[in-house]
Amino acid sequence: MANENYTVNNIGSFIIIGFDHLQNQTFLGLLILISYMLILLVNGINLCIISANRHLHKPMYILICNIAVVDIMFSSSCSTTMISVLLAEIKTVSFYSCISRTFFAHLGDITEGLALTLMAVDQLIAIRLPLRYHSTVTNSRILLFIFLTWLAGFAIIGYVILIAANVPYCQPVIRYVFCNFASLIRAACVDPEPYFFITAMISLGTICGLFLFILCTYAVLAYSVTKLSNSSSKNQMINTCLSHLIVLVSFYAPKLVSILLTRIGVVLNLTDRNAILIVPALVSPLINPVVYCTRTKEIRKRLANVFLHKK
Repeated sequence: MANENYTVNNIGSFIIIGFDHLQNQTFLGLLILISYMLILLVNGINLCIISANRHLHKPMYILICNIAVVDIMFSSSCSTTMISVLLAEIKTVSFYSCISRTFFAHLGDITEGLALTLMAVDQLIAIRLPLRYHSTVTNSRILLFIFLTWLAGFAIIGYVILIAANVPYCQPVIRYVFCNFASLIRAACVDPEPYFFITAMISLGTICGLFLFILCTYAVLAYSVTKLSNSSSKNQMINTCLSHLIVLVSFYAPKLVSILLTRIGVVLNLTDRNAILIVPALVSPLINPVVYCTRTKEIRKRLANVFLHKK
């Protein structure tokens, strides 16, 4: 029940205690710091290579840039909090800073799913309608759809954060490893179930909606690839689809594991929940640019030119 003696104005800051029960916190902090620096490095390399070469200003590479921006935002909103707690031992975060980090964390989460959906549709058109691809998928249309995905993300997450910012709070304690909607609601003087229902509906839309749509898209792609007579084209399409599937699995696997374990009656403790939060915030943003660097011929070529000093 809500306690009228406590309001948002009483909470000036939150204390992050999600790591308090763990040993070797410094070692974990170093791992997170190294992972975060690698995320910034590899995503930054992708952005620099694509933006610096005009002949890479094509729909597929624009989509790769979009995912790189999302990954940097997503990991930054989560990693900076964990690094300050584990290495600098600064466990206090101001109320408005926590709210803003929650916003960008959830915005990165939902826009990542939308970005992967655009990638899947792009691949579907490229394989199913190769002769009409360049007339159908243009830079202006891709930029428009990217803008719409960000607009949808701002609208959905803005509504969620508006709820979190206006509930009364009873305790200045965040039991998770960084600020998110669940941790804020658990610190509030309210019954959390109705609020969790809102986020459950959003998660249901992203997983049962976007994820199933992407799976159907790749099922159609797999069928189309088997119909190709040219073995070279077939191998190229298989490699391209595999790279996208690796990215897809790295992003959605933690979510699916959490849902599956909950459905079969497994009760997740705080450590398990925090691990499921950390994996998509660090692993997926690190895998994405590596996959695109190693499996995209043009980016590999540009990387080789940079490091080998070729013109």
